[in-house]
Amino acid sequence: MWTSETLSNLASEKFEGTPLIVVSNREPYVHANDNGVVDWSQPASGVTAGLDPILQACGGTWIAQGVGEADFEVADSQNKVAVPPTDPRYTLKRVRLSESDREGFYDGMSNNGLWPLCHVAYTSPIFKESDWESYKKVNRIFADAILEEIKGKPAFVFIQDYHFALLARYLKLGNPSIITAQFWHIPWPDPEVLARCPWQEEILEGLLGNDLLAFHTTYYGTNFLNSVERNTESRIDYDYRHVFKGGHRTSVRAFPMGVDFESINEQAKQKEVGNEVLRLKEEMGLADKFIGVGLDRLDYTKGVLERLNAIDRLLELNPEYKDRLVFLQLGAASRMQVDSYRDINHEINRLIERINIKYGNDGWVPVIRFSEDPGPTMRMATRMMADFYVVSSLHDGMNLVAKEFVASRHDEGGSLILSPFTGAADELREAFVVNPYATDEFTRTIDSAIKASPQEKRRRMISMRSVVRDNTIYKWAADLITAMTEFESQPIRVG
Repeated sequence: MWTSETLSNLASEKFEGTPLIVVSNREPYVHANDNGVVDWSQPASGVTAGLDPILQACGGTWIAQGVGEADFEVADSQNKVAVPPTDPRYTLKRVRLSESDREGFYDGMSNNGLWPLCHVAYTSPIFKESDWESYKKVNRIFADAILEEIKGKPAFVFIQDYHFALLARYLKLGNPSIITAQFWHIPWPDPEVLARCPWQEEILEGLLGNDLLAFHTTYYGTNFLNSVERNTESRIDYDYRHVFKGGHRTSVRAFPMGVDFESINEQAKQKEVGNEVLRLKEEMGLADKFIGVGLDRLDYTKGVLERLNAIDRLLELNPEYKDRLVFLQLGAASRMQVDSYRDINHEINRLIERINIKYGNDGWVPVIRFSEDPGPTMRMATRMMADFYVVSSLHDGMNLVAKEFVASRHDEGGSLILSPFTGAADELREAFVVNPYATDEFTRTIDSAIKASPQEKRRRMISMRSVVRDNTIYKWAADLITAMTEFESQPIRVG
């Protein structure tokens, strides 16, 4: 099994002293000023939470946007700070963006444009030329920050996600000795959907600046290859999944991301988690209830409305669940400056209110929502409490939440209800798989997941835990590092 120690040894062997640079929009640690006292926190994000233990194991520099009000107060003259704050293992370099640049780059092009485009979730993407200009500008700002850090020397640069589709090309033009790999954490659409983007060719050419371009699933990689074939002058080797363009080769591969199984498993066993379970059950009167849990960052792609409609239908068709079933919907609001996110937040609140009025009474509320980040202890406690845990994404790159639930259940109990439109469904074959768009099917699946025998639940959970245990975040990182270090530097031609 891959561990932090074995990954560290591999990184030392493979990198041979060449620096590792990780790039993401979101930073792994945020500093804030609380009444004159600077404190830090870790954002509840799948990407940053997954990459942090990798950097702790491998060392290197993480370059990200600084967003905390005290981020630059604690950084040095080069905007660097050692992290984790309590036990420094690597360097975090923060990039400062103006508010207008951030709005156009992040709110605009990234989240109003590329996010809905790639998720195909019935929210129309919005493409504005001003947002595109900001997107290009910010990609250049990050390229300059990386090139400044490298100072003309060779380096391995690992780029994260859809915020930086142009970055690899900018880096290669600035320093051809750089080896670049990029992980696209969200789905990649088919060519017909991609055609909605007026700058699809520029985005494809930017991504082809990478030596290695990685996706969660082979399917998304194939969609990318088909998009390249449709829109660029290039040669594609579908057998080896290589793209040749301008004398440069890009390898397109699938690397399903995992979680830190052992860490999550041990956290779930902590006494404070058990105490939190008891507290929540007592305070909310859940001791004798069937407990369902959904834990999602607020987003229209997560299928929250669809799962609530299924709960509504379940209570309508199965009156035996009256006074006996409680569904907990957790997850912090996000991107509320974007209209579509404000709209989905209002819709969720209205639907929960309607369900509770329709079925609830003075002693029983069927759906309880926590709209703030509950914190790690409560998140873990709700996983352990769950009789059924719902991941109903309408479209998702992987969905690490599902894997975190499985890793938590050292008691081998609970049922995972999982959308087939997640990358995780390819691996977690023993979940109760359900189409979130099919309300009646969804309802029957929840009923089956609750009523499954303890033996059946245990069989399914043991199987899924074995998969998650064998495919951890450290294995994912090891596979990527091995692939990255197989490349030789490849300059790209302009034009």
